[in-house]
Amino acid sequence: MELRLLVTFEKAATVLSLTRAAAELAYAQSSVTGQIRALETSLGVELFYRLGSRIRLTEAGERLLPYARQIIELAEEARAAVTEPEEPSGTLTVGTMESLTSYRLPPLLEYFHHRHPKVRLALRTTIGDETRRALRQGTYDVGFAMEEETEHPGLDGAVLGVEPLALVAAPGDALAGEPVATADLTGRPLLATEPGCAYRDLFERELSVLKPVEFMEFGTIEATKRAAAAGLGITLLPEVTVAAELAEGSLVRLAWEPPFTLRTQLAWRSGKRLPAHARLFVEQARKLTSGQG
Repeated sequence: MELRLLVTFEKAATVLSLTRAAAELAYAQSSVTGQIRALETSLGVELFYRLGSRIRLTEAGERLLPYARQIIELAEEARAAVTEPEEPSGTLTVGTMESLTSYRLPPLLEYFHHRHPKVRLALRTTIGDETRRALRQGTYDVGFAMEEETEHPGLDGAVLGVEPLALVAAPGDALAGEPVATADLTGRPLLATEPGCAYRDLFERELSVLKPVEFMEFGTIEATKRAAAAGLGITLLPEVTVAAELAEGSLVRLAWEPPFTLRTQLAWRSGKRLPAHARLFVEQARKLTSGQG
């Protein structure tokens, strides 16, 4: 089995599209089709079911895939061991989320821009299960998360720190300046970003113990903050995202402490040897994001 054929097979098996595999590998689609057929011929089995424009792994393809990934990663590790340059370089695809990209990552991005310009960071905005799936499939090299859980099957990672949360409202809100219990929040208009954000989901779980919850959804953190400042309701957000508004007084923090703890984390696929530029990214993420408070 030739390594290049396994690389093509692994890419097609990950994205389940010969057209997309060809685009990501910078091949003509006919080349990808030919390489898959050559691998199937050498093994004497079919690796994909062809379903019109779609493909699906056969049982033989499912069995081959983990071995192909191991062989590819071992080959990359061997190559890196003898050719890794002193100056880190290469593309790093990073799964992230709005709150981290806007409020935590700028110092990290600035560091790489000025200190390591040969490292190209490709940021992809996803959350939760979508990020973990992309990491396991190899679509992302590393991925940020803000979650309660710190261990996930098939992933390794580093906890960067606890992420403080703040329940905020407009300055004239009836709960401003008073002790707030969870029961006080029932029946109040609640604002939120999209479903899937861990802090929104945990907040909803906590409130729904007392009463079914409905959120007015605004999609982005910026839109949610503006709605809260306009008096449309209260919202729970990472403290770092509302620090400026709390300082200037357009929002106030309500005296309610979440009964759950979120941790900002950085993860990658288990068993994957991170190349030099990825290891540097993890190291600098630990230094620059864990101490921002």
